[in-house]
Amino acid sequence: MDGTKPVTTRDMAGSAVVNQHTGEKWVYSPIVKDHFFHPRNLLLEDPKEGEFDAVGMVGSPACGDVMKIWISVDPMTERVTQMKWQTFGCGSAIASTSMFSVMVTEDGGMRLVDALRIKPQQVMERLAGLPDRKIHCSVLADKAFRKAVNEYFRLTAQHERVMVEGARVMDARLHITDHDIEEAVLEGAQTLEEVQKKLKVGVGDPEAIPAIEELIRFYKEKYFG
Repeated sequence: MDGTKPVTTRDMAGSAVVNQHTGEKWVYSPIVKDHFFHPRNLLLEDPKEGEFDAVGMVGSPACGDVMKIWISVDPMTERVTQMKWQTFGCGSAIASTSMFSVMVTEDGGMRLVDALRIKPQQVMERLAGLPDRKIHCSVLADKAFRKAVNEYFRLTAQHERVMVEGARVMDARLHITDHDIEEAVLEGAQTLEEVQKKLKVGVGDPEAIPAIEELIRFYKEKYFG
């Protein structure tokens, strides 16, 4: 498990991987460990038909992490009364989703509009941090939750509220999309130069640079505030 890696673990560049909130090197906080070993709202068996109002899933078992989320919503207040989940993912994904489920259901449940505003850094703050290289794991719950909410909107004939998220090609020559840039930012790239180091995006297409820089700023604000 990730939490058992020694503090001397080094990344490919030779630098120690450090938890940006605590300064610890590859050491998970006690809260992360608690939510990994004792996950809240985990669903061990698939629910019965009609037990929840909507379900959302991201990922594929064939290619990596998978997250599946079920929600129940009070139709009068739009508060999330239940959120259950299953994942095929790492310890960080498990802990992040466990904490996310607590946040959206505590104190009588968040309203959908407020739950959709939760940012990954808020989840990480409640967990007392994650190593930089594991930040992307905290996004799985957010994406699956959004899919579940979209299904709820469709099933309740609120089609005008469905959130549309499609991939946009940012570099036609390399076929790099906005989703690729999103992943690069989540993995720690904060500037155009750092994103280009990962993706080479825009290197052969200078006219695309302004749009790429705008997208980097957007994802930095979305995920890191």
